[in-house]
Amino acid sequence: MSSGKAGKPWKIVGINFDHMHMGDLLRQVSDHPRARIVGLCDEQPERMKNAIENFKIPASAVFIDHKQCLEKTKPDVAILCPATATHGQWTEAVAPFGVHILMEKPFAGSLAEADRMIAAVAKTGKQLAVNWPLRWYPSHVTAKRLVDEGRIGRVVEVHYYDGNRGPMFHSADKIANSPEEAARLKCTSWFYKKDLGGGSLQDYLGYGVTLGTWFHNNAAPIEVTCVVDQPKFLEVDEHSITIARYAQGLSKYETRWGTFTDPWTNQPQPKCGFVIKGDKGTIASYDYEKTIRVQTPEKPEGFDLPVDVAAAPMRGPIEYFLDCLERGVAVEGPLAPSVCRIGQQIIDSAALSAKEKRTVKLLA
Repeated sequence: MSSGKAGKPWKIVGINFDHMHMGDLLRQVSDHPRARIVGLCDEQPERMKNAIENFKIPASAVFIDHKQCLEKTKPDVAILCPATATHGQWTEAVAPFGVHILMEKPFAGSLAEADRMIAAVAKTGKQLAVNWPLRWYPSHVTAKRLVDEGRIGRVVEVHYYDGNRGPMFHSADKIANSPEEAARLKCTSWFYKKDLGGGSLQDYLGYGVTLGTWFHNNAAPIEVTCVVDQPKFLEVDEHSITIARYAQGLSKYETRWGTFTDPWTNQPQPKCGFVIKGDKGTIASYDYEKTIRVQTPEKPEGFDLPVDVAAAPMRGPIEYFLDCLERGVAVEGPLAPSVCRIGQQIIDSAALSAKEKRTVKLLA
């Protein structure tokens, strides 16, 4: 397997640090034997401070202007982590430089924006991938394998509940913030700004419906109904419930900022993750857990299975994306824009349903 170009390592830049996941993705680049960070860029230099220190980035590779960053470093891949509602403008700004783009979730702030992103990258002949961290959880990977093997028959329902205490309670690498710090950040963060794509629905529904589309073998629903909470003194929701009606039945996707605990420390109740019901069995797949629970006609009482052990190149988005590029194949599953677009259709439909307080047909 060749690496980069003519055996050289892949050159990667990180542009826009709105989302704290930039630190996690850069760590994966730093740990990759055939990749190196050649540039960091953000209009607010202080947001790059931890990454500069963690990955020993020289001053000559730190920028506040994305054009200078791209022109001087000439990267192969750009990682983008902007606020949700600006994914389109950032993709359109970076794509003309002829780089592959890995956009951190969610896909976009709207379906129209998602289509702009797809079109902008298609013009360049490069690849656009969207990273959903839940895609890499061994429990969900194992659940998908069992679904594909037909262990529970045809999928008829997907039930999803996920979230955390709130986006201000942690930073990169899941480092916890104090309640006092979380409250302070909440007053200024884009996560709580409606015009920037804030809210639990925009933050977490994409996870559920994109992986839900994956579990449903890329089937799209017919209509969508959504209800959101309306917290006082906030512009955005912290709790949403979306019901999607498919030809084969109903699926439910619930998002929550304000779980009792963060699932990566202690699973809250309800547990964060998925329950998948097929016509011949069920699978319960929860975030971070080491086993999944399965029911089959042979064992209706249910049994636990250990989760699959991830192996290269399927341990994370960076090594997977670079492997696809090296082999000249398109990304698949939840990272593929075609799958993400179905998820975005559901998200836009849910937002419209919540706004108009009615069931809506799936937006096209």
